[in-house]
Amino acid sequence: MLYLARRGLLSMYKGQSITVIIPCLNEEQGVEKILRGMPDFVDEIIVVDNNSTDRTSEVAASLGAKVIREDVRGYGRSYKRGFAAATSDLIVTLDGDHSYPVDALSYLLEAFLHLDVDFLNASRFPVRNRRAMSFKHKFGNLVQSLVMSILFFRWVRDSQSGMWVFRRTILKDMKLESDGMAFSEEIKIEAVRNPRIRFGEISIQYSSRVGETKLNPWRDGFHNLAFLLKKRFFR
Repeated sequence: MLYLARRGLLSMYKGQSITVIIPCLNEEQGVEKILRGMPDFVDEIIVVDNNSTDRTSEVAASLGAKVIREDVRGYGRSYKRGFAAATSDLIVTLDGDHSYPVDALSYLLEAFLHLDVDFLNASRFPVRNRRAMSFKHKFGNLVQSLVMSILFFRWVRDSQSGMWVFRRTILKDMKLESDGMAFSEEIKIEAVRNPRIRFGEISIQYSSRVGETKLNPWRDGFHNLAFLLKKRFFR
């Protein structure tokens, strides 16, 4: 059932209302697959269109999502715009390329409630689909996660994952500054170093993306490492 068919109805999941936020940059194919597979219990879907030049906004709107336009490009910029518009108890995030399992939302929410945490990170490791991530990207993610874990004294298996479940109320206790790809690690840093926020992590099935990749592994990798050092020692 499409989200459009149930818009306006309170669905909820075990007493918790759910908002799914999907940042998109030219993801008309991926976002269509995601929205067609969205579970019925999701109350609100927010697609943040980060100045796409394709039909991302039109496709998302036709399938019932609330589309917000963010003209200044940036991964973190998109998420902060989406967070400001969210209204539910829990927020779930997904990338718009259909690489994260939309059919695993109930599994993630069950784990979130069972572990009794405030922020749950969905780790892509171990990567079971060999086509989903190149060796270069696996190595880069390992380095990023290791550096973050050492600097902030808490083991995080996948610091770069873009799929999370968290209580919307914890956003007020976070200082989120990054407008770029480093936002993914920053939100986890804010969670693990705040003693009032209970952090958890579980593994998910990660798949090959739909559409063209936007990442520049060397540029983004070095920028993220520099951000980690700045976040640890100067903020």
